[in-house]
Amino acid sequence: MNKIDDLIGQALSDEDRALLASHAEPGYLAQAFGLLRSPLAWIIWVLVLASGMAFLAGLYALWQMSATPDAIAAVRWGVAALFLFQVTMLCKTFMGNRMETNRLLRELKRIELQVSLLRDRSGTER
Repeated sequence: MNKIDDLIGQALSDEDRALLASHAEPGYLAQAFGLLRSPLAWIIWVLVLASGMAFLAGLYALWQMSATPDAIAAVRWGVAALFLFQVTMLCKTFMGNRMETNRLLRELKRIELQVSLLRDRSGTER
């Protein structure tokens, strides 16, 4: 894969390289906060709120579990805590999958840009 990238890099001019560098992949936090400004931002906001509430409720359930002297009640609180932490992880998994989807779409756009630049360059040399 690196050989292909090197060949593409050699075929591009300095201006083309600068254009591609300006479309580099953003960092993790930029991608995460970018979800909050995407077309599906309202779903992400609901997931962030639900995830936060489920996490806090899970912490409360753990605290109740540790403070309860009754074994049956402790098991109930423990099961509730487990469920709430699973909800938290489910929300975070959805957001992670959405970030990966955005990353793939960004990479496809970069490939389209590279193909377009190469096509324009080869068309002008003829």
